[in-house]
Amino acid sequence: MKIENPNPITWHFADRAAAMQSSFIREILKVTQRPDIISFAGGLPSADTFPVEKMKSAFDKVLTESGRVALQYGPTDGFPPLREWIANSLSTEGCTIAAEQVLMTSGSQQALDLIGKVLIDEGSRVLVETPSYLGALQAFSVYRPEFASVATDDHGLVPSSIDAVVKGARMLYALPNFQNPTGRSLSVERRLELVETCARHNLPLIEDDPYGALSYKGEPYPKMLNMNPEGVIYMGSFSKVLTPGIRLGYVVAPLPLVRRLELAKQAADLHTSQLTQMVVHEVIKDGFLQEHIPTIRALYAKQCQAMLDAMKEHFPSNVSWTKPEGGMFIWVQLPKHIDAMRLLDQSLAAKVAFVPGAPFYANEPEMNTLRLSFVTVSPARIQEGIAILGKLIAAFK
Repeated sequence: MKIENPNPITWHFADRAAAMQSSFIREILKVTQRPDIISFAGGLPSADTFPVEKMKSAFDKVLTESGRVALQYGPTDGFPPLREWIANSLSTEGCTIAAEQVLMTSGSQQALDLIGKVLIDEGSRVLVETPSYLGALQAFSVYRPEFASVATDDHGLVPSSIDAVVKGARMLYALPNFQNPTGRSLSVERRLELVETCARHNLPLIEDDPYGALSYKGEPYPKMLNMNPEGVIYMGSFSKVLTPGIRLGYVVAPLPLVRRLELAKQAADLHTSQLTQMVVHEVIKDGFLQEHIPTIRALYAKQCQAMLDAMKEHFPSNVSWTKPEGGMFIWVQLPKHIDAMRLLDQSLAAKVAFVPGAPFYANEPEMNTLRLSFVTVSPARIQEGIAILGKLIAAFK
């Protein structure tokens, strides 16, 4: 039965709902699904790297041998053998990470939300890079912080700039490896300086590291977690090295914090899929990533070089860009008179997509910036799309 002529509901949303904003990138991706669009917009890993057969075999084995366990509720902190594997992979000779410090999450995006829920009150100061990862700004914004921007240069975050903005800050969020959106990486010297600066100010440092394994040279940078495990919160993900569809990430933190994060996760979703965790452990436990990741690096390095070569050939001389040594992104600085939002309208009309840089800024956006991603586009299509974009930039009024 259905009642007749019900009164329309007047929705009264919580104040925090007013801070929720759609991801600009997600909105662009709705447009770029058309096959005729050359899309440099998405931060998606290449589907060509997904180990489909390996995942299929692991699902079959887990369901055959441990199906009743895999399909049952699991512990909030995660599947113990997988947490142990992660802890061992992060431990170094001078720094042992315990499995108890590892909390499995539904993608690293959930880790950002849990960190915000536990550490941010309304009005709390949160330090972020300039520019920063849009997904982190979106996740933290729900808790209505005051974002303070930390200066950056061509080599990434400038640790000495923290002193001017640190007063009252709850945490600093950083992506030190092949940063999204700029592709920049912090030198070892800057990492040490950053860790020491945060420790001096008693400031928790969040080290978000989804791209660290994707160094084209195969030489990963040292992790800041191992420099100060009591002061660094480390975030990792299987999205870029296996597949994002499994939505599996993790956060590593000192025990007092990780227990609070666990309580927040318990309230959010009880636990991350036990089946997914068991399958991923089955895939990686015998060294598969050591074989698989080099193929991803080689593919991305080839496509990155194709884009850099095309930009050098087709972009005007008054345009500059980063030259990443890993990861998935190139950051472009346009002449001051070009608004990348307006350029995007022209570019989409010419069937080429990118992400304007403005949404990546917590404060004072630079409108003449944009982000390009190259990993899902063939070298031939990269050449075609960059040639079109170069003509539009040169002709922009």
